[in-house]
Amino acid sequence: MQTPYLTGRLRSFGHAFRGLKVLVQTQPNARIHALATLLVLAGGWLLRISPAEWALIALTIACVWAAEAMNTAIEFVVDLVSPDHHPLAAKAKDVAAGAVLLTAIGAAVVGGIVFGPYVLRLFAR
Repeated sequence: MQTPYLTGRLRSFGHAFRGLKVLVQTQPNARIHALATLLVLAGGWLLRISPAEWALIALTIACVWAAEAMNTAIEFVVDLVSPDHHPLAAKAKDVAAGAVLLTAIGAAVVGGIVFGPYVLRLFAR
């Protein structure tokens, strides 16, 4: 027997997963993030990175995806409240996109720190 509280929580997960589906289906950059995620996970598996390195990679992936999701949510809301071009609406979208760019740059730095030594060892052979 499910309680109303449990039912509400399960429904919340359904909304969240539907949001992720919308994100991937409607945003070309999210599909790029998906490909990058798969490549990084495959690279980590092939190079047998350490548990601590996996933790850094997982946190970094989550940050990029969260930033992309928030950017998309902001874009949807801005489009709703300001369907016509407005300078403040453009600024809000630009700042949100800048947040994604910052996380992507950070992810590249973390990727270089984690994968760099492994790649250098491969080329040193």
